[in-house]
Amino acid sequence: MSVTLTGGITFSGITFETVATGAPPTVEYLVVAGGGAGGGGIQSYSTGGGGGAGGYRTDTGFAVAAGTPITVTVGAGGTGLAATVGTSGQNSVFSTITAIGGGRGSSNGGANAQVGGSGGGGSGNVLGTYSAGTAGQGNAGGNPYTGEPYASGGGGGAGAVGATGVAGSVGAAGGAGLSSSISGTATYYAGGGGGSVVLSGTGGAGGTGGGGAGGVPAGTGISGTANTGGGGGGSGGTNGTAGTGGGGGSGIVIIRYADTYAAATATDGSPTITVAGGYRVYKWTSSGSITF
Repeated sequence: MSVTLTGGITFSGITFETVATGAPPTVEYLVVAGGGAGGGGIQSYSTGGGGGAGGYRTDTGFAVAAGTPITVTVGAGGTGLAATVGTSGQNSVFSTITAIGGGRGSSNGGANAQVGGSGGGGSGNVLGTYSAGTAGQGNAGGNPYTGEPYASGGGGGAGAVGATGVAGSVGAAGGAGLSSSISGTATYYAGGGGGSVVLSGTGGAGGTGGGGAGGVPAGTGISGTANTGGGGGGSGGTNGTAGTGGGGGSGIVIIRYADTYAAATATDGSPTITVAGGYRVYKWTSSGSITF
């Protein structure tokens, strides 16, 4: 390009670079909570429900203020236990935005699944009911199959309900999660855990987005993938041996804004920071804070 100054002097071949200045007025966010654990099977031919995915929240245009620290909390996944219900996932938080932890899957001892970002699946034989998800964050878990051979429902995912248990040798699948490209790469998060079966067969597939598969009889459900909010797979018990539910996957918090604005003045929790594609991206896999 050429530039003509007052007085008629012209300079050619000059390149002007944009200098990033000032705090951003708004940011885009993705907040995913920890997934719920799958239910464990008791010894007498019963199945545990898949764990529900952690709540999934994302939006643009979230206002931030310069000089004010913003708290970031990354929720842990629920813990799977043998022969009983495990625990639900923990909430993830960015400022005033809270994603609800995924609900645990139900167990065969009659303990119901819990409501969460997405709900846990129901269990077969000595029945425990499925649970609902939270509007705008996830979906309900699936119903169990109440006849023989017993089969539990899959945990709910951010994008779909958990599948209903059916008679047969394959467990119910967990509900699918949702894809986000906020990190710069399209990635699925918040898939539900698969349900389990009571006789010989294959546990239900985990939902796309880190959901763990259901366990084989008297085995252990697969845990949800870390930092996806996936639910844990349920497990069945049989022949005097209890099954153990898989744990839920931990959550994640990601924000981004245009790289024409300055970098944050301070961060805590060791977020991964990248600048690419016109954005500054901050990704937390453990709790911390940020100040613009």
